[in-house]
Amino acid sequence: MVRPYLPLNALRAFEAAARHLSFTRAAIELCVTQAAVSHQVKLLEQRLGVTLFRRLPRGLMITEEGLALLPALQDSFDRMAAMLERFEDGHVREVLKLGAVGTLAVGWLLPRLSDFREKYPFIDLRLSTNNNRVDIAAEGLDYTIKFGNGAWHDIEADALFETPLSVLCIPPIARQLRSPEDVAHQVLLRSYRADEWPSWFEAAHVAPPQIRGLVFDSSVLMVEAAMQGAGVALAPPLMFSRQLAAGMIEQPFPITISKGSYWLTRLKSRTVTPAMEMFRNWLSEQAAETRRQLEI
Repeated sequence: MVRPYLPLNALRAFEAAARHLSFTRAAIELCVTQAAVSHQVKLLEQRLGVTLFRRLPRGLMITEEGLALLPALQDSFDRMAAMLERFEDGHVREVLKLGAVGTLAVGWLLPRLSDFREKYPFIDLRLSTNNNRVDIAAEGLDYTIKFGNGAWHDIEADALFETPLSVLCIPPIARQLRSPEDVAHQVLLRSYRADEWPSWFEAAHVAPPQIRGLVFDSSVLMVEAAMQGAGVALAPPLMFSRQLAAGMIEQPFPITISKGSYWLTRLKSRTVTPAMEMFRNWLSEQAAETRRQLEI
């Protein structure tokens, strides 16, 4: 497409004058003389065959024709300015929108993001958290990190790693748990996945008790409740390694169960940008290192 000649100086002079309703203030902004701004606007009026301003004793009044032209110019100049601001150190800054399960975001991803920022300073990562229920299209996300089996409609999913669940509790409660049978007599904090505790008791060869009590939509909240002495949690130790290392909670038994994996997901219809490709490669490396640590 061959575009007609665009009088950019005149358009810029008009846009600045329209914002300020003053040739003088527009001239100060553009670092030119007031006469130069007035001249450029007059050239634009002659080219378009319309009057863009009414000259008043104290300032300007924009005409209907000027009001019709102004929004398109402001949008165009704003978009050009935003594009130019994205260039930094020889790279184009890109925005990457990521949604992640809160437990993984806090317990695994955040401690690693400094490495990502160091390697890819030109990518603006915008992170939002959820409880594994997220509409990737409605929220305009490039990627989400979800927990499950990897089978989601119209979604491409790359496996990251499993996070087995185990009993976590504060040290005073842990000292009361001499065998897995003792867990059945504690307050059992649970997630909205009703099969987790029964599966753990089955793996421990213990008849499961009737499970009642608080239900949490986040393992972060569940373990926080456990750290406040509200009961015992069934959560992934990997995501709470800092709390375990600090002695704030303990894992009294090595018995674990697996109910799924974390997956990096995107809409199949979403075109992969360079920033998305870089993030996926980086995340895959981080996940591979985590899998190696879990195998040790």
